[in-house]
Amino acid sequence: MRHSGRIAIVIAALSALGPFSVDTYFPSFPALAAHFSVSQIQMQSTLTAYLVALAVMNLFHGALSDSFGRRHVILAALGVYSASAAGCMWAPTFGWLLALRVIQGLAAGAGMIVSRAVIRDLFEGVEAHRLMAQVAMLTGLAPVIAPILGGWLHVWFGWRGPFGFLALFGIVLWCACRVGLPESLPAHLRHSFHPAKLARAYMSTLRQPAFMLMCLAMAIGGGGFLLYVATAPDVVLNILNLSETQFGWMFVPLVSGLILGSATSSKLAGRIESTRAVQLGFLLMAVGAGANLLVNTLTVPRILWAVFPLTIYTFGFSLVVPVLTVESLDLVPHRRGLAASLQGFSHVLVFALISSFAAPLVYRSGPKHAIGLAAMMALSYVSYIASRAASAAGRPRAKVEALEAHRGE
Repeated sequence: MRHSGRIAIVIAALSALGPFSVDTYFPSFPALAAHFSVSQIQMQSTLTAYLVALAVMNLFHGALSDSFGRRHVILAALGVYSASAAGCMWAPTFGWLLALRVIQGLAAGAGMIVSRAVIRDLFEGVEAHRLMAQVAMLTGLAPVIAPILGGWLHVWFGWRGPFGFLALFGIVLWCACRVGLPESLPAHLRHSFHPAKLARAYMSTLRQPAFMLMCLAMAIGGGGFLLYVATAPDVVLNILNLSETQFGWMFVPLVSGLILGSATSSKLAGRIESTRAVQLGFLLMAVGAGANLLVNTLTVPRILWAVFPLTIYTFGFSLVVPVLTVESLDLVPHRRGLAASLQGFSHVLVFALISSFAAPLVYRSGPKHAIGLAAMMALSYVSYIASRAASAAGRPRAKVEALEAHRGE
Protein backbone atom coordinates (compact mmCIF):
# COMPACT_ATOMS: atom_id res chain seq x y z
CA MET A 1 0.00 0.00 0.00
CA ARG A 2 1.39 3.39 -0.97
CA HIS A 3 1.77 6.24 1.54
CA SER A 4 -0.83 8.48 -0.10
CA GLY A 5 -0.89 11.01 2.77
CA ARG A 6 2.85 11.60 2.57
CA ILE A 7 2.75 11.82 -1.20
CA ALA A 8 -0.16 14.29 -1.03
CA ILE A 9 1.81 16.61 1.27
CA VAL A 10 4.92 16.47 -0.92
CA ILE A 11 2.95 17.11 -4.12
CA ALA A 12 0.95 19.91 -2.51
CA ALA A 13 4.19 21.58 -1.45
CA LEU A 14 5.49 21.25 -5.01
CA SER A 15 2.31 22.84 -6.35
CA ALA A 16 2.57 25.66 -3.80
CA LEU A 17 6.00 26.63 -5.07
CA GLY A 18 4.45 28.70 -7.89
CA PRO A 19 2.20 30.88 -5.68
CA PHE A 20 5.00 31.38 -3.16
CA SER A 21 7.36 32.45 -5.96
CA VAL A 22 4.86 35.10 -7.07
CA ASP A 23 3.42 36.45 -3.81
CA THR A 24 6.21 36.18 -1.22
CA TYR A 25 8.37 39.03 -2.55
CA PHE A 26 5.51 41.49 -3.20
CA PRO A 27 6.02 43.33 0.13
CA SER A 28 9.66 43.94 -0.85
CA PHE A 29 8.87 45.72 -4.15
CA PRO A 30 9.53 49.26 -2.87
CA ALA A 31 12.80 48.23 -1.18
CA LEU A 32 13.95 46.34 -4.27
CA ALA A 33 13.15 49.30 -6.49
CA ALA A 34 15.12 51.60 -4.20
CA HIS A 35 18.08 49.21 -3.96
CA PHE A 36 18.41 48.79 -7.72
CA SER A 37 17.40 52.41 -8.49
CA VAL A 38 14.51 51.39 -10.76
CA SER A 39 10.83 52.34 -10.91
CA GLN A 40 7.89 50.31 -9.61
CA ILE A 41 6.92 49.59 -13.23
CA GLN A 42 10.37 48.17 -13.90
CA MET A 43 10.07 46.03 -10.78
CA GLN A 44 6.78 44.68 -12.16
CA SER A 45 8.78 43.30 -15.08
CA THR A 46 10.42 40.80 -12.71
CA LEU A 47 6.97 39.28 -12.22
CA THR A 48 6.10 39.42 -15.92
CA ALA A 49 9.39 37.76 -16.89
CA TYR A 50 8.82 35.03 -14.32
CA LEU A 51 5.26 34.33 -15.56
CA VAL A 52 6.28 34.24 -19.24
CA ALA A 53 9.07 31.78 -18.48
CA LEU A 54 6.69 29.70 -16.36
CA ALA A 55 4.09 29.56 -19.14
CA VAL A 56 6.58 28.59 -21.85
CA MET A 57 8.28 25.89 -19.80
CA ASN A 58 4.92 24.45 -18.68
CA LEU A 59 4.69 23.04 -22.20
CA PHE A 60 7.81 20.93 -21.75
CA HIS A 61 8.15 19.79 -18.13
CA GLY A 62 5.67 16.95 -18.58
CA ALA A 63 7.15 15.81 -21.88
CA LEU A 64 10.62 15.75 -20.31
CA SER A 65 9.25 13.58 -17.50
CA ASP A 66 7.79 11.16 -20.07
CA SER A 67 11.33 10.62 -21.35
CA PHE A 68 13.61 10.92 -18.31
CA GLY A 69 11.32 9.98 -15.42
CA ARG A 70 9.09 12.05 -13.16
CA ARG A 71 11.40 12.14 -10.15
CA HIS A 72 14.54 13.04 -12.09
CA VAL A 73 12.88 16.04 -13.74
CA ILE A 74 11.43 17.30 -10.44
CA LEU A 75 14.76 16.99 -8.61
CA ALA A 76 16.70 18.71 -11.40
CA ALA A 77 14.17 21.56 -11.56
CA LEU A 78 14.23 22.05 -7.78
CA GLY A 79 18.03 22.24 -7.85
CA VAL A 80 17.94 24.95 -10.53
CA TYR A 81 15.12 26.77 -8.72
CA SER A 82 16.95 26.84 -5.37
CA ALA A 83 20.18 28.07 -6.95
CA SER A 84 18.40 30.86 -8.85
CA ALA A 85 16.45 31.95 -5.75
CA ALA A 86 19.68 32.13 -3.77
CA GLY A 87 21.25 34.06 -6.64
CA CYS A 88 18.49 36.69 -6.41
CA MET A 89 19.68 37.49 -2.88
CA TRP A 90 23.06 38.62 -4.19
CA ALA A 91 22.15 39.92 -7.67
CA PRO A 92 24.63 42.73 -8.41
CA THR A 93 22.35 44.58 -10.83
CA PHE A 94 18.71 44.74 -11.79
CA GLY A 95 19.52 42.92 -15.05
CA TRP A 96 20.90 40.00 -13.06
CA LEU A 97 17.78 39.95 -10.88
CA LEU A 98 15.57 39.88 -13.97
CA ALA A 99 17.57 37.04 -15.55
CA LEU A 100 17.48 35.00 -12.34
CA ARG A 101 13.71 35.45 -12.10
CA VAL A 102 13.43 34.06 -15.64
CA ILE A 103 15.43 31.00 -14.54
CA GLN A 104 13.15 30.64 -11.52
CA GLY A 105 10.13 30.68 -13.82
CA LEU A 106 11.64 28.03 -16.08
CA ALA A 107 12.12 25.70 -13.11
CA ALA A 108 9.16 26.50 -10.82
CA GLY A 109 6.42 24.78 -12.84
CA ALA A 110 7.98 21.31 -12.90
CA GLY A 111 6.55 20.24 -9.56
CA MET A 112 3.05 21.47 -10.30
CA ILE A 113 2.92 19.94 -13.80
CA VAL A 114 4.73 16.65 -13.28
CA SER A 115 3.02 15.93 -9.94
CA ARG A 116 -0.33 15.56 -11.72
CA ALA A 117 1.14 12.79 -13.83
CA VAL A 118 2.67 11.22 -10.70
CA ILE A 119 -0.75 11.02 -9.03
CA ARG A 120 -2.31 9.35 -12.06
CA ASP A 121 0.66 6.99 -12.49
CA LEU A 122 0.41 5.73 -8.92
CA PHE A 123 -3.32 5.81 -8.22
CA GLU A 124 -6.51 4.72 -9.94
CA GLY A 125 -10.11 5.92 -10.00
CA VAL A 126 -11.49 7.04 -6.66
CA GLU A 127 -8.08 7.14 -4.98
CA ALA A 128 -6.68 9.39 -7.73
CA HIS A 129 -9.72 11.69 -7.46
CA ARG A 130 -9.39 11.89 -3.67
CA LEU A 131 -5.66 12.60 -3.76
CA MET A 132 -6.04 15.25 -6.48
CA ALA A 133 -8.66 17.00 -4.30
CA GLN A 134 -6.45 16.80 -1.19
CA VAL A 135 -3.55 18.34 -3.08
CA ALA A 136 -5.79 21.16 -4.35
CA MET A 137 -7.02 21.81 -0.80
CA LEU A 138 -3.50 22.07 0.63
CA THR A 139 -2.23 24.13 -2.31
CA GLY A 140 -5.10 26.60 -1.85
CA LEU A 141 -3.50 27.82 1.37
CA ALA A 142 -0.41 29.16 -0.43
CA PRO A 143 -1.91 32.38 -1.91
CA VAL A 144 -3.13 33.36 1.57
CA ILE A 145 0.05 32.50 3.47
CA ALA A 146 2.65 33.74 0.97
CA PRO A 147 2.12 37.54 1.09
CA ILE A 148 1.71 37.52 4.88
CA LEU A 149 4.88 35.49 5.33
CA GLY A 150 6.67 37.69 2.79
CA GLY A 151 5.80 40.78 4.78
CA TRP A 152 7.28 39.41 7.99
CA LEU A 153 10.36 38.11 6.18
CA HIS A 154 10.89 41.60 4.79
CA VAL A 155 10.55 43.14 8.27
CA TRP A 156 13.03 40.68 9.76
CA PHE A 157 15.61 40.34 6.98
CA GLY A 158 14.94 43.06 4.40
CA TRP A 159 14.32 42.41 0.72
CA ARG A 160 16.72 39.44 0.68
CA GLY A 161 14.53 37.61 3.21
CA PRO A 162 11.83 36.38 0.79
CA PHE A 163 14.41 35.13 -1.71
CA GLY A 164 16.31 33.37 1.06
CA PHE A 165 13.09 31.68 2.12
CA LEU A 166 12.36 30.57 -1.46
CA ALA A 167 15.86 29.10 -1.77
CA LEU A 168 15.47 27.26 1.54
CA PHE A 169 11.97 26.09 0.55
CA GLY A 170 13.38 24.68 -2.68
CA ILE A 171 16.16 22.83 -0.81
CA VAL A 172 13.71 21.36 1.71
CA LEU A 173 11.45 20.25 -1.15
CA TRP A 174 14.41 18.66 -2.93
CA CYS A 175 15.21 16.64 0.19
CA ALA A 176 11.54 15.68 0.69
CA CYS A 177 11.25 14.49 -2.91
CA ARG A 178 14.56 12.66 -2.72
CA VAL A 179 13.32 10.70 0.31
CA GLY A 180 9.53 10.60 -0.02
CA LEU A 181 8.58 10.76 -3.70
CA PRO A 182 8.87 7.46 -5.59
CA GLU A 183 9.60 7.25 -9.30
CA SER A 184 6.20 6.58 -10.83
CA LEU A 185 7.21 5.96 -14.46
CA PRO A 186 9.27 2.78 -15.00
CA ALA A 187 12.05 2.91 -17.59
CA HIS A 188 10.26 0.54 -19.97
CA LEU A 189 7.29 2.94 -20.22
CA ARG A 190 9.35 6.02 -21.08
CA HIS A 191 9.50 7.61 -24.52
CA SER A 192 12.48 8.59 -26.60
CA PHE A 193 13.25 12.29 -26.36
CA HIS A 194 13.45 12.69 -30.12
CA PRO A 195 12.29 16.09 -31.47
CA ALA A 196 10.33 14.60 -34.37
CA LYS A 197 8.58 12.02 -32.17
CA LEU A 198 7.89 14.65 -29.52
CA ALA A 199 6.38 17.00 -32.13
CA ARG A 200 4.18 14.17 -33.40
CA ALA A 201 3.06 13.41 -29.85
CA TYR A 202 2.10 17.06 -29.28
CA MET A 203 0.21 17.22 -32.56
CA SER A 204 -1.56 13.93 -31.88
CA THR A 205 -2.69 15.18 -28.46
CA LEU A 206 -3.74 18.59 -29.78
CA ARG A 207 -5.90 16.81 -32.37
CA GLN A 208 -7.90 15.06 -29.66
CA PRO A 209 -11.00 17.27 -29.27
CA ALA A 210 -12.18 15.53 -26.09
CA PHE A 211 -8.89 16.28 -24.30
CA MET A 212 -8.60 19.86 -25.53
CA LEU A 213 -12.22 20.67 -24.70
CA MET A 214 -11.81 19.27 -21.19
CA CYS A 215 -8.69 21.40 -20.68
CA LEU A 216 -10.68 24.37 -21.95
CA ALA A 217 -13.54 23.62 -19.55
CA MET A 218 -11.16 23.74 -16.58
CA ALA A 219 -9.23 26.78 -17.80
CA ILE A 220 -12.31 28.87 -18.60
CA GLY A 221 -14.11 27.80 -15.42
CA GLY A 222 -11.12 28.97 -13.41
CA GLY A 223 -10.93 32.06 -15.57
CA GLY A 224 -14.29 33.15 -14.18
CA PHE A 225 -12.89 33.92 -10.73
CA LEU A 226 -9.42 34.74 -12.05
CA LEU A 227 -11.07 37.70 -13.76
CA TYR A 228 -11.57 39.07 -10.24
CA VAL A 229 -7.98 38.25 -9.31
CA ALA A 230 -6.65 40.02 -12.40
CA THR A 231 -8.69 43.14 -11.56
CA ALA A 232 -8.33 42.93 -7.77
CA PRO A 233 -7.27 46.58 -7.23
CA ASP A 234 -10.26 47.78 -9.26
CA VAL A 235 -12.74 45.47 -7.49
CA VAL A 236 -11.51 46.23 -3.97
CA LEU A 237 -10.82 49.95 -4.27
CA ASN A 238 -13.33 51.16 -6.88
CA ILE A 239 -16.27 48.74 -6.80
CA LEU A 240 -16.36 47.65 -3.15
CA ASN A 241 -14.90 51.00 -1.98
CA LEU A 242 -12.51 49.38 0.48
CA SER A 243 -9.01 50.49 1.48
CA GLU A 244 -5.58 49.24 0.45
CA THR A 245 -5.39 47.07 3.59
CA GLN A 246 -8.71 45.29 2.95
CA PHE A 247 -7.87 43.06 -0.02
CA GLY A 248 -8.54 40.08 2.23
CA TRP A 249 -12.28 40.75 1.89
CA MET A 250 -12.04 39.46 -1.67
CA PHE A 251 -9.22 36.93 -1.52
CA VAL A 252 -10.33 35.11 1.62
CA PRO A 253 -13.80 34.24 0.21
CA LEU A 254 -12.26 33.11 -3.09
CA VAL A 255 -9.65 30.90 -1.43
CA SER A 256 -12.09 29.64 1.23
CA GLY A 257 -14.37 28.32 -1.52
CA LEU A 258 -11.45 26.60 -3.21
CA ILE A 259 -10.23 24.94 -0.01
CA LEU A 260 -13.67 23.88 1.27
CA GLY A 261 -14.67 22.62 -2.17
CA SER A 262 -11.49 20.57 -2.48
CA ALA A 263 -12.03 19.08 0.98
CA THR A 264 -15.62 18.19 0.05
CA SER A 265 -14.50 16.69 -3.25
CA SER A 266 -12.06 14.46 -1.36
CA LYS A 267 -14.86 13.30 0.97
CA LEU A 268 -17.27 12.64 -1.92
CA ALA A 269 -14.76 10.55 -3.88
CA GLY A 270 -16.10 6.99 -3.97
CA ARG A 271 -19.37 7.96 -2.33
CA ILE A 272 -21.02 9.42 -5.42
CA GLU A 273 -20.24 8.91 -9.08
CA SER A 274 -17.69 11.30 -10.51
CA THR A 275 -20.20 12.48 -13.14
CA ARG A 276 -22.63 13.50 -10.40
CA ALA A 277 -19.87 15.36 -8.56
CA VAL A 278 -19.11 17.32 -11.72
CA GLN A 279 -22.81 18.09 -12.28
CA LEU A 280 -23.14 19.27 -8.68
CA GLY A 281 -20.06 21.44 -9.12
CA PHE A 282 -21.37 23.10 -12.26
CA LEU A 283 -24.74 23.64 -10.56
CA LEU A 284 -23.07 25.46 -7.67
CA MET A 285 -20.97 27.49 -10.13
CA ALA A 286 -24.20 28.52 -11.87
CA VAL A 287 -25.82 29.44 -8.53
CA GLY A 288 -22.78 31.51 -7.57
CA ALA A 289 -22.63 33.24 -10.95
CA GLY A 290 -26.39 33.91 -10.90
CA ALA A 291 -26.33 35.31 -7.36
CA ASN A 292 -23.35 37.46 -8.26
CA LEU A 293 -25.22 38.85 -11.26
CA LEU A 294 -28.26 39.70 -9.13
CA VAL A 295 -26.17 41.39 -6.43
CA ASN A 296 -24.32 43.54 -8.94
CA THR A 297 -27.31 44.54 -11.08
CA LEU A 298 -30.00 45.02 -8.44
CA THR A 299 -27.97 46.48 -5.56
CA VAL A 300 -24.86 48.49 -4.83
CA PRO A 301 -22.11 45.89 -4.17
CA ARG A 302 -21.16 45.91 -0.51
CA ILE A 303 -19.46 43.50 1.86
CA LEU A 304 -20.49 40.75 2.76
CA TRP A 305 -23.11 39.76 0.20
CA ALA A 306 -21.04 41.04 -2.73
CA VAL A 307 -18.30 38.44 -2.17
CA PHE A 308 -20.27 35.46 -0.86
CA PRO A 309 -21.42 34.40 -4.37
CA LEU A 310 -17.74 34.11 -5.34
CA THR A 311 -17.28 31.59 -2.51
CA ILE A 312 -20.15 29.50 -3.90
CA TYR A 313 -18.62 29.66 -7.38
CA THR A 314 -15.13 28.59 -6.30
CA PHE A 315 -16.60 25.87 -4.08
CA GLY A 316 -18.38 24.40 -7.10
CA PHE A 317 -15.30 24.80 -9.28
CA SER A 318 -13.27 22.78 -6.77
CA LEU A 319 -15.74 19.90 -7.10
CA VAL A 320 -15.26 19.89 -10.87
CA VAL A 321 -11.48 20.22 -11.26
CA PRO A 322 -10.16 17.05 -9.57
CA VAL A 323 -12.48 14.86 -11.65
CA LEU A 324 -11.75 16.59 -14.95
CA THR A 325 -8.01 16.58 -14.27
CA VAL A 326 -7.98 12.81 -13.84
CA GLU A 327 -10.38 12.17 -16.72
CA SER A 328 -8.42 14.32 -19.16
CA LEU A 329 -5.12 12.62 -18.23
CA ASP A 330 -6.80 9.28 -18.87
CA LEU A 331 -7.55 10.41 -22.43
CA VAL A 332 -3.79 10.41 -23.11
CA PRO A 333 -2.67 7.34 -21.09
CA HIS A 334 0.70 6.88 -22.83
CA ARG A 335 1.70 10.56 -22.53
CA ARG A 336 0.38 11.73 -19.17
CA GLY A 337 3.32 14.06 -18.60
CA LEU A 338 2.78 15.79 -21.93
CA ALA A 339 -0.96 15.97 -21.22
CA ALA A 340 -0.28 17.58 -17.82
CA SER A 341 1.95 20.13 -19.55
CA LEU A 342 -0.84 21.09 -21.93
CA GLN A 343 -3.27 21.33 -19.03
CA GLY A 344 -1.00 23.76 -17.20
CA PHE A 345 -0.25 25.79 -20.30
CA SER A 346 -3.95 26.16 -21.14
CA HIS A 347 -4.62 27.56 -17.65
CA VAL A 348 -1.79 30.10 -17.89
CA LEU A 349 -2.81 31.06 -21.45
CA VAL A 350 -6.44 31.70 -20.48
CA PHE A 351 -5.33 33.79 -17.48
CA ALA A 352 -3.01 35.81 -19.72
CA LEU A 353 -5.83 36.45 -22.20
CA ILE A 354 -8.16 37.50 -19.38
CA SER A 355 -5.56 39.88 -17.94
CA SER A 356 -4.83 41.40 -21.36
CA PHE A 357 -8.26 41.61 -22.99
CA ALA A 358 -11.13 40.83 -20.62
CA ALA A 359 -9.95 42.87 -17.63
CA PRO A 360 -10.04 46.27 -19.43
CA LEU A 361 -13.59 45.55 -20.63
CA VAL A 362 -15.00 45.16 -17.11
CA TYR A 363 -13.02 47.93 -15.40
CA ARG A 364 -14.95 49.94 -12.77
CA SER A 365 -18.17 47.99 -13.34
CA GLY A 366 -19.60 45.42 -10.93
CA PRO A 367 -22.29 44.29 -13.42
CA LYS A 368 -19.71 43.78 -16.18
CA HIS A 369 -17.57 41.68 -13.83
CA ALA A 370 -20.65 39.61 -12.99
CA ILE A 371 -21.52 39.15 -16.67
CA GLY A 372 -17.95 38.03 -17.34
CA LEU A 373 -18.13 35.44 -14.56
CA ALA A 374 -21.48 34.12 -15.81
CA ALA A 375 -20.29 33.96 -19.42
CA MET A 376 -17.18 32.02 -18.50
CA MET A 377 -19.18 29.60 -16.36
CA ALA A 378 -21.51 28.94 -19.31
CA LEU A 379 -18.60 28.48 -21.73
CA SER A 380 -16.93 26.11 -19.28
CA TYR A 381 -20.04 23.95 -19.05
CA VAL A 382 -20.54 23.91 -22.82
CA SER A 383 -16.90 22.85 -23.25
CA TYR A 384 -17.39 20.04 -20.74
CA ILE A 385 -20.54 18.74 -22.47
CA ALA A 386 -18.78 18.94 -25.85
CA SER A 387 -15.78 17.04 -24.46
CA ARG A 388 -18.04 14.25 -23.20
CA ALA A 389 -19.71 13.99 -26.59
CA ALA A 390 -16.37 13.99 -28.41
CA SER A 391 -15.02 11.35 -26.03
CA ALA A 392 -18.00 9.07 -26.61
CA ALA A 393 -17.79 9.52 -30.38
CA GLY A 394 -14.04 9.02 -30.63
CA ARG A 395 -13.45 6.23 -28.10
CA PRO A 396 -13.10 3.30 -30.54
CA ARG A 397 -10.86 5.25 -32.89
CA ALA A 398 -8.74 6.60 -30.01
CA LYS A 399 -7.91 3.06 -28.87
CA VAL A 400 -6.62 2.14 -32.30
CA GLU A 401 -4.58 5.35 -32.64
CA ALA A 402 -3.09 4.92 -29.15
CA LEU A 403 -1.96 1.39 -29.95
CA GLU A 404 -0.44 2.50 -33.24
CA ALA A 405 1.35 5.44 -31.59
CA HIS A 406 2.71 3.20 -28.83
CA ARG A 407 4.03 0.69 -31.34
CA GLY A 408 5.64 3.48 -33.38
CA GLU A 409 7.71 4.56 -30.39
